[in-house]
Amino acid sequence: MISPAQSRRSQELAAAREPFVTATVVRVQHPTSVEAGSVALVLADGTIEGFVGGVCAEHSVRAYSMIALRSEEPVLLRIVPDPDGEAATDGTEVANEDSVVTVANPCLSGGTIEVFLEPAPPAPRVLVVGDTPIAAALVRIGPELGLEMVATEGGEGDPLPAAADLALVIAAHGRNELDALRRALEADVPYVGLVASEKRGAGVLAELRRDGVAEELLGRIEVPAGIPIGSHAAGEVAISILARIVSVRRGEQGGASGAPAADAPAVAVDPICKMTVAAVQSTLSVERDGATIFFCGEGCKAAFEAQEHASVAG
Repeated sequence: MISPAQSRRSQELAAAREPFVTATVVRVQHPTSVEAGSVALVLADGTIEGFVGGVCAEHSVRAYSMIALRSEEPVLLRIVPDPDGEAATDGTEVANEDSVVTVANPCLSGGTIEVFLEPAPPAPRVLVVGDTPIAAALVRIGPELGLEMVATEGGEGDPLPAAADLALVIAAHGRNELDALRRALEADVPYVGLVASEKRGAGVLAELRRDGVAEELLGRIEVPAGIPIGSHAAGEVAISILARIVSVRRGEQGGASGAPAADAPAVAVDPICKMTVAAVQSTLSVERDGATIFFCGEGCKAAFEAQEHASVAG
């Protein structure tokens, strides 16, 4: 079970908006070096704080924690030495179904380990500029969708749009609009919405255009913001905007700014033992021809370099 120190650490990470995974050993088949109930925290850089098994088990936990962080979906990881009664020699994923992944680790000490990986990504931040009924409704409803809603008037000293933000919504009826819109576009915030009529929206875009904002950036502003539902009620308009933001977050088509596809998982395959490892700075690696090759340990790295030497010598 999670220790008091780990609980405090997870709270610190959450407060700092640092993503992490809680890795809990839920079942073991001895002989193993870890007990059921053991917990570790896996940080976004691959650092493991705690113990969930030996070096090979740690590699699999680290790699699939990176995948869980990017998908924001939990994973039950089964690390086995001999799946289905057949010798496992390549350390690769042998099954993946319904969030249960089975991995064969050739250097596992003998028993099976099952680890539940629960990602804790920071809630996506949405800046809402304005002191209007629609702005208030957005701030009130957004947290129910797992969003961190930040209310601001867009003035000096207020939070500014940043690249890590999911969305900026201007619902200010003309106050402090231009600077916030420009900053959000420059920061490449995935969704930028302006609550305004088409006529007033065209005027705002014209002002930004006169200020030198590029046309391709202006095309990323959705005005009127939200999915058209034929309503002017504050709560319903807020729901239409939040629906658009959720679609952008999930990568659906139709957002004005078009959400980019999710990053590829930060994993790689050791070319020697074929084990899936985390492609992060803390994993042993070498650079070859502009590419980074990752290894599970010094043994595989040495074998790779020996193969290279033999190939050159031959």
